[in-house]
Amino acid sequence: MMKTYGQIVLPGDRLDSRVEAERPFVTEVGQEKVATVLGMISQREGKGFFVPLKSIYVPKPGDIVIGLVEAVAATSWNVDINSPYSALLYAQDFLGRSFNPSTDDLYQILKPGEYLKARIFAFDKTRSPLLTVQGEGLGKLIKGAVIDVPPAKIPRIIGKKRSMTALVEEKTGCSLFPATNGRVHVDCPSPELEAVAIMAIKLIEREAHIPGLTERVANFIEEERRRKGI
Repeated sequence: MMKTYGQIVLPGDRLDSRVEAERPFVTEVGQEKVATVLGMISQREGKGFFVPLKSIYVPKPGDIVIGLVEAVAATSWNVDINSPYSALLYAQDFLGRSFNPSTDDLYQILKPGEYLKARIFAFDKTRSPLLTVQGEGLGKLIKGAVIDVPPAKIPRIIGKKRSMTALVEEKTGCSLFPATNGRVHVDCPSPELEAVAIMAIKLIEREAHIPGLTERVANFIEEERRRKGI
């Protein structure tokens, strides 16, 4: 049976052709769209959208990700990118010059537990994803907080044409970077505003599939700021 608005969708269920959906959460069998993950059909602005409720992050070259340093090796770092695949960042790439083991102490440059913003440089599923921090805005995250969310919820946190992210930024004065691998970097003027922004992100995560989310998020932030006097 074809799934309609508000219904839970199981892997293998068919979707109405008018429902907007993205790979790899759906595939095409003949002329039909078929779900590959658990999700539901949501309606916004008169349009139907397939909202994944569960997914994993599969790296793609060009993706900007937020990684967590797991371990230091002889010439590289092992980086958790919230995926079944652990990534590698070579010292020469991070330093932007040749690596000298006699003078460069990798543990002092990037320690386990520290976050960085990087781009997936190469990945073909036969070896670990390779990261690069060569590019504007990439590198070690010096300040702010990093929030883990299901990768499937990132598009809703961003919103159409970045509308949801812009809303949270406007209402809190914070800067948000939702990374495709299911992590959000939050940089705020104060710890109090950071707490409100994080709560707003968690609200979006919980209620991504419910219509009227934008208004609820705006009202939530305004109420929290009034309640906290910030």
